[in-house]
Amino acid sequence: MRNTVIDEIRKVELKDPVLIEGLPGLGMVGRIATRYLAKQLKAKPFAKLFSPHFPYYVLVNRKGGVRLLHCLFSFWKNKAGKHDLIFLVGDSQAQTIEGQYDVADSILDFAEKHGVRTVITVGGFQKEAEEKPKVVAVSTDSALLSKALKAEAVTSPSGNPIVGTAGLLLGLTRFRKMNALCLLGETRGYLPDPNAAKSVLTVLQEILEIRIDTGDIDKEIGRAKKVVERMEKIAKERETNALKTREVEERKVTYIS
Repeated sequence: MRNTVIDEIRKVELKDPVLIEGLPGLGMVGRIATRYLAKQLKAKPFAKLFSPHFPYYVLVNRKGGVRLLHCLFSFWKNKAGKHDLIFLVGDSQAQTIEGQYDVADSILDFAEKHGVRTVITVGGFQKEAEEKPKVVAVSTDSALLSKALKAEAVTSPSGNPIVGTAGLLLGLTRFRKMNALCLLGETRGYLPDPNAAKSVLTVLQEILEIRIDTGDIDKEIGRAKKVVERMEKIAKERETNALKTREVEERKVTYIS
């Protein structure tokens, strides 16, 4: 494989669809939020993106089979609203600068082919968040940004870089007849953060005018909280042991004859 390719596994006709992208990144916020929304809406797969710019290994399943890393497009038909939805989730982002641009262009080509005029990208914003993480919104369109702010998102600090696919898709839509919105959930970033993902989902529901059950992600938040508490406990124990070791060393008396 020398080029990024998209394999359509089924043909679909969609109504003014909105593309929602959530690839792995800071705190896995984008991936968690987008996968959860797609799962709750029972979105159906219809295309896979493969690229030589993804890491060079395969994933092994429980039966001993293997598969290449890829991104998955799925769709949901919104019978009650104006826009159907296309979701993009995946195993990885491209590993080089050139690869990032190639994959982003391929995504937008595919989106354009299916009539997408609005792209929403989701990711993480590194910050020590409060109990309820805020959602930072950036957009190429003032009306779209206003919609996000009405849903209780906040504006981004000036000069803030948005790295990776979430940022590139936002920037590259200017060369196409598309508008784009980026939603970033506040997260520490070093562990998967379902709490930040839930904040993003709250904003997304308002923007898209849909409602989903968040019960399962609340369970994930509870499990993640326990992991953080265990890590903090271990860190404190190590700090205490290191302090005791220093105290013992300081009490030692060395005689030089």
